[in-house]
Amino acid sequence: MQDETMKVAGLAAPASITVDRYGVPHIRAENLDDLFFVQGFNAARDRLWQLDLWRKRGLGLLAADYGPGYLEQDRAARLFLYRGDMAAEWAAYSPDAEAICTRFVAGINAYVALCEREPGRLPPEFAAMGVRPARWAASDVVRVRSHSLMRNALSEVIRSNVLAKLDARADTLRQKLEPPHDPLADLDGPVEPLPIDCLDVFKLALAPASFAPERLSATLDEAARWRQVTAIGTVIRQSAGEGSNNWVVHGSRTETGRPILANDPHRMHALPSLRYVVHLSAPEFDGIGAGEPALPGLCIGHNGTAAFGLTLFFGHDQEDVYVYETHPDDPELYRYGAGWERMRVIGETIETAGHGEVPAVLKFTRHGAIVAEYPERRLAVAIRSVWFEPGAAPYFRSIATMRTTRFEEFRAGMAGWSVPATNQVYADTNGDVGWVVAGFSPVRPNWDGLLPVPGDGRFEWAGFEAELPWCLNPDVGHFATANEMNLPADWPRDNPIGYEWLEPSRAQRIAHAFTKAGHHTLADSMALQTDAFSMPAQRLGQLIEGLAGRTDAERTALGLLAAWDHVLAAGSGPAALFEVWWSRHLRPAMIARAVPDPALRPLFAAGDPAGMLDALEVFDGSSVHRETLLLDTLGAAVADVAALLGPDTAAWSWCALHKALFEHPVGAVRPDLKPDFDIGPFGVGGSDSSPMNMSYRPGDFRLTIGASFRIVVDVGDWDRSVFINTPGQSGDPRSPHYGDLAPIWAAGGYHPLLYSREAIEAAALFRIDLAPG
Repeated sequence: MQDETMKVAGLAAPASITVDRYGVPHIRAENLDDLFFVQGFNAARDRLWQLDLWRKRGLGLLAADYGPGYLEQDRAARLFLYRGDMAAEWAAYSPDAEAICTRFVAGINAYVALCEREPGRLPPEFAAMGVRPARWAASDVVRVRSHSLMRNALSEVIRSNVLAKLDARADTLRQKLEPPHDPLADLDGPVEPLPIDCLDVFKLALAPASFAPERLSATLDEAARWRQVTAIGTVIRQSAGEGSNNWVVHGSRTETGRPILANDPHRMHALPSLRYVVHLSAPEFDGIGAGEPALPGLCIGHNGTAAFGLTLFFGHDQEDVYVYETHPDDPELYRYGAGWERMRVIGETIETAGHGEVPAVLKFTRHGAIVAEYPERRLAVAIRSVWFEPGAAPYFRSIATMRTTRFEEFRAGMAGWSVPATNQVYADTNGDVGWVVAGFSPVRPNWDGLLPVPGDGRFEWAGFEAELPWCLNPDVGHFATANEMNLPADWPRDNPIGYEWLEPSRAQRIAHAFTKAGHHTLADSMALQTDAFSMPAQRLGQLIEGLAGRTDAERTALGLLAAWDHVLAAGSGPAALFEVWWSRHLRPAMIARAVPDPALRPLFAAGDPAGMLDALEVFDGSSVHRETLLLDTLGAAVADVAALLGPDTAAWSWCALHKALFEHPVGAVRPDLKPDFDIGPFGVGGSDSSPMNMSYRPGDFRLTIGASFRIVVDVGDWDRSVFINTPGQSGDPRSPHYGDLAPIWAAGGYHPLLYSREAIEAAALFRIDLAPG
């Protein structure tokens, strides 16, 4: 690509974008206003299709481009927009938050205008789908809430069904609770199960935009059919796998004497990547790292003095399901206290391609959006969420915290962080390292938040927790998080914050790595981020140790696993056998044993690994029964792998099954574009239980969730920091940076995260000089 010079209306002074050989844009401006303007301009240059789809999906504007098949999704998204006071909203982030967003979207709009003048710049997806990008308003950045992760409305509804028909012990196989807790303890009567479909609208609000020929050709009469997302088990399985790893190491524990910060957030694999790495440099601020393309600023990275990173999530329970008794003569009245309260009804219109404006009715209670109504049962269901509070635009509080340079400032800034609930880690050139829990955590005075509750006034939030866990310069010299239950040992037991966490395998493996003697290095952090050791494999290995196989298949399995090191290496045959056994045979067999009714089993999805391993180790039956279960499923797994990979066990490998394929959503309707738009497949190792999170769907072992972005920061010698972002930095299929990082990522590799002017110039690939228009 060649250097370019252009005039851009809206700039106050000259600015530049230098793109290095890894696809990272280094933006330089003479003031903060121009810096965020150019950040928006550059985000549109690399990710315009993604930005436009993000905005239209989040604001409920898809039907205007794509027709009636998107009406239901638009209505669902609008239920979860922020509709409160915008002055309070802007003030919740920083004094200059509105000004920053105004300049950021002005930059996006300037690039949209450039594409209108020069259509050849428009990414090819727009022509393929017959649509055009729209312009942004500053409020669009913060009003959209539904792109974030929240907990635990879906789990509440599922739990109500499991507990009504089974018991709390069975529910532990679905979701282990920590600290140990009986969800039935405070109930006065039996659990009332809610209809499973009551959260279909909620799931639809969270779903990404998808394309299919039949959806795009749907008529207005068929619009209502397009409200299902997937089977509920799939939705729960996918959301439960999203998390992250991060750690900080004090200089007293490192080879250089400088702190190290490492972070690898685990989200849905997508094309383009959720994260975008950018360097923002002006006299007032000089920072580099990753954010989401639709947000100004950074949420993971450093500012030349302090480094910061996050794992999402911490165990906050930030949402509740409320159930209302409605009036027999007026279903828009719901019981509250001693009387009846009227729902707030908002009538809107949704522009729909080919059909003009179609009316949509949105209903709200004092608690939140109505997502389901059952008039024949005089029942309505609503979601109360932190999303509806001022300042809950996901990640946007980082516009303030990314500029802090002392731990005290960082911690104070995180007191205003709302969504998502996170473990934030910090390190600076003064030598300080620390951890801060961030996120609004509702105070529930009289219930635990694990089941739906009546919306009649008996169950109300009493504000948010004023104090959340933190630490500075821990005595052990490091602090690591991996979404495990990590409340401090002295945290009050009567204030658990939440009960649902991810299983601790990754955290245990990371903790073990820090017990090794010697000083920690950047290479150690990189190796740990790409570590494929499986704690479940180790625990199950202990259970099958000494078993005698009854058949050739069982003996083959026991022999392969006995000689294995429990590392889910890409080329490992035992790894392939273990994961097929664990995901497709042993876990389903355990659920079938605990859940006699086949209709209930989809609610358990793949199960909670921690709950299932605990159940196996304290098996509620004789050891003979456990051995039978283990051997029966092992034999079936051998037959399964042989059918998939052939009978020669020496030729088996995990990467032959376990693959990353980055598919462009447009390929579903334009298969002729798939060769240019799709990236992969790449065979990989790991699983959801290894530090290198490579979660997959058991049906075909296709990757779904993991660390598409990784960063390791050498705090103080910034040019030694490294990163990877898959499949590439750009979202434009014509760009050389569209998929160039995917092979390096799949192999566990990294590239330098360059910061100094000299290093950037030495690695520059091309430069765009911008002048005021």
